[in-house]
Order: sequence, then C-alpha cells, then structure tokens
Amino acid sequence: MIQTVWPYLAVLLLVAGIFPALERRTGWKLFAVFPPIVLVYLSVTALAVLGLWQVTPAIQTSQKLLIAQLIPALLFLLMINCDLRAIFALGPRVLAVFFCTTLSLFVGFVVTYLAFRQLLPAGDGWQPLAAVSGSWVGGSANMVAVKQAIGMSDDALALALLTDAICYSMWVAILFSTARLAPAFNRFTRARSSADLVVAQPRTTGPASADAVLLWLGLAALATVVSTELATLLPTSDMVGATTWTILIATGLGLVAAHTPLARFSGAGPISGALLIFVVAVMASQSNFSGIATAPLYLLCGVCIIAIHALLMLLAARLFHFDLYLCGISSLAHIGGVAAAPILAATYSAVLVPVAILLALLGYILGTGFGLLMATVLSSLAPV
Repeated sequence: MIQTVWPYLAVLLLVAGIFPALERRTGWKLFAVFPPIVLVYLSVTALAVLGLWQVTPAIQTSQKLLIAQLIPALLFLLMINCDLRAIFALGPRVLAVFFCTTLSLFVGFVVTYLAFRQLLPAGDGWQPLAAVSGSWVGGSANMVAVKQAIGMSDDALALALLTDAICYSMWVAILFSTARLAPAFNRFTRARSSADLVVAQPRTTGPASADAVLLWLGLAALATVVSTELATLLPTSDMVGATTWTILIATGLGLVAAHTPLARFSGAGPISGALLIFVVAVMASQSNFSGIATAPLYLLCGVCIIAIHALLMLLAARLFHFDLYLCGISSLAHIGGVAAAPILAATYSAVLVPVAILLALLGYILGTGFGLLMATVLSSLAPV
C-alpha cells in the first residue's frame, strides 16, 4: 500500500498518460464512447477503492494543493488560443446561431431539472447537472472548474463525466447521420447554406520547444498566484467565494495574454491538455463509487436536455433562417468541444472547419461562467 506522496503521484501520472497514448496509437472504438479522460477517472477511482494508496496526511495535503494550484493554471493556459478578434470577425449570423444554442441549453437544463428535481438526490442533486452545463458550453476543463468553484464532491464528478460522455456520444452520432438532410432542412427554414462562408484560419503555432514549455509553466504558476491574491480582495457570497473569483480571474488573465505577443509561443495547448487529465486523476484519487446508482437518472436528464435543445434549435432555425450546417456545428462546438466540432464541419464543407474551431474556443471562454450561472439558478430551484 502506498503511503507517501511521490509513489502516489507516479501512479497518477502513469494512469493519466496511458489512455491518451492508447487512443492516439490504436484508434480503438472504445474511445469514441468513453474518452480517455473518463477512463482515467474510472481507473484511478477503482485503484483508490482497491486501496492501492492510503490517504495519509501528506497525500491529503498534496491532493488539496495540486487541485487548488493547477485548476487556475489550467484555465489560464486554455485561454491562450482564444483570439476574441477572430471570433467576433465571424459575423452576426454565426454568433447568433452560437448564442441561440447557448440559450437552448440553458432552457434545457432548467426545464429538465424542474421535471426531475424530486427524483434527484436531496440537497446537492443539482450539482452534477451544473458541472455538465459547463462542459456542454465549453469542455471538460470548464466542468472541472465549475466543480471546484461550487464545492461539488469528487464522487459527483463521476456522474457528471459519465453523463457528459455517453450523451455526447449519442448526439455526435445523430449529428453525423443527419448531414444528408441539409437540403430539406434548409428548405424548411428558408436558409441558404453556410458552406460559402469565408473565414480566416485560426492562428497556429509550431511544435512546443523546451524553453516555451518552461515559459508557460512559469506564467501559469504566476497567474495562479496573482489570481489567488486578487480573489482575497473581492467580496464573497454563498455562491461566489474566493475559489470562484480565483477561477474567473485566471480565465481573464489568460484572455489578456492571448492578445499579446506571448500567444505566438507554442506549448500552451499541449500543457493545458496534460494538466486537465492529471487534475481529473487527482480528483478521482479522492473519490469512490458511492452514489453511482443514480447514474441512469442523470443519463436520462442528459437525454432530455439534448432533446429540448434540439427542438428549440429547430424553432430558432425556422424563425431566424439558420441552415443545418451552422446549427450542427454550433451544437457540437458546445457539447463536443474543439476536438469534435471541426470533424463534423469537415464532413459538411472544408471552409467551415475554422468556424467550428472558433466557436468551440468561444465556448471555452464562456463555459465556466455558464456553469456558475446554472449552479445559481438550479440551486435556487432545489426543493427545500
């Protein structure tokens, strides 16, 4: 049994690296349903339940320190590739589709929670849905940020991750299968195809160099320190505490850095991806499978949310003359993120790939704030 910090960290790092490596090298279909981040969470949780390590005071201290310090650093690095100028240059039609998608998800989460709140666990049953909402506008990093900001338990994170992964996989399959319906859909909505959009390619950087990696790690650590210190100076409430402020400030610092010459340095993307999966592994190491019996209920909630979202997007498309391509890309940019949306866009038209990337990046910017908004709304609707 592991009782000291370094062997514990070694195991987490190895597990966190195994599944992304397998996905990249094998292309197994398993990863289409359960992304590496979900498999890492479940594997580390299983090791914790089996008692591979004992949560000694030293290990417990390291867990708290790693989560508190790495999440702001992760969000800072994640924002570096978010060029607001390129996003705003997409034009009002594209941005209108994006915000209609966001609004439809907001309504979906609220209506679904109202329908199921008496069946969900009392007290904090809304928390996994709030965390999922952060992911379904942004990505897994936003889910982790919302989880940390609202004080959600590590056990509940498993419910959020499973709901996210399984419902996302279902929705991806549906979106890909409906591509051939574009002509009929566009006739119904009286829309012209967006395949003729002219969009500048998002900026790219070369492979990460050693000096760039060190630079980003230093800047991320500095952003964490600055965010933590500034958060202590700001007012707090029941829903907005010092942790929430730290997360929001770190996100803002990343957006500022994204519009400086620093953004030309490579390395921020790979480092943020590695930090995300490691943070999830650390959270999993503190949890167990308690409460997992409610997973089917949360999966049903996820299906209902997506169904409401799809219906509202159809109504918005009819009202504002949106075409199927933009609706599909915007939806997957929310629910699937920057990894999935460009693939769907490429099946529509190659010129839409930059649109998908930029919309997914906009989701990353807004995801944490959306999740915190949903947390506030859902907690206010929780049964007394």
